[in-house]
Amino acid sequence: MNGRDAYGMMEAQYIRRHHRHAIRDDQCSSALVKHVKAPVNLVWSLVRRFDQPQKYKPFVSRCIMKGDLGIGSLREVNVKSGLPATTSTERLELLDDEEHILGIKIVGGDHRLRNYSSIITVHPEVIEGRPGTMVIESFVVDVPEGNTQDETCYFVEALIRCNLKSLADVSEGMAVLDQTEPINGY
Repeated sequence: MNGRDAYGMMEAQYIRRHHRHAIRDDQCSSALVKHVKAPVNLVWSLVRRFDQPQKYKPFVSRCIMKGDLGIGSLREVNVKSGLPATTSTERLELLDDEEHILGIKIVGGDHRLRNYSSIITVHPEVIEGRPGTMVIESFVVDVPEGNTQDETCYFVEALIRCNLKSLADVSEGMAVLDQTEPINGY
């Protein structure tokens, strides 16, 4: 088995374990994976900040918290121009610092993402002999009237890919400043 096959097996295992969504016929769902060349604790420090998604999400211009950062707290997110929305109200559903799991549900806003929920998990791995992180984000969302499941998934996946790329860029930039040591003498 080569390294790519091992990655695929680990990805599938994590998705089965942490990324289960109840999906109706009028919804679509998907899971995306990003390998980040930065240690898991650094990546998690960005992902877990429900109150500061703009730290790595390029489409978020501002976030106003309503609550104490506990499960059930809400955030009002302002979206940058260019997207078919200006605001999104999101509820923190799950925050597990031991397993590195963040769950979010969109509960309002001026957009078409109805019944949207996502789960983000981060997992330690070794990339090129250095500490790295596998980030998995999965979602489920209603398919808006007038759209197909494929169109809806394509749109949401494109947004998540941008967020994951930005997360990798920010994390890897921070890791370079930290100069993490190689693992196993590589």
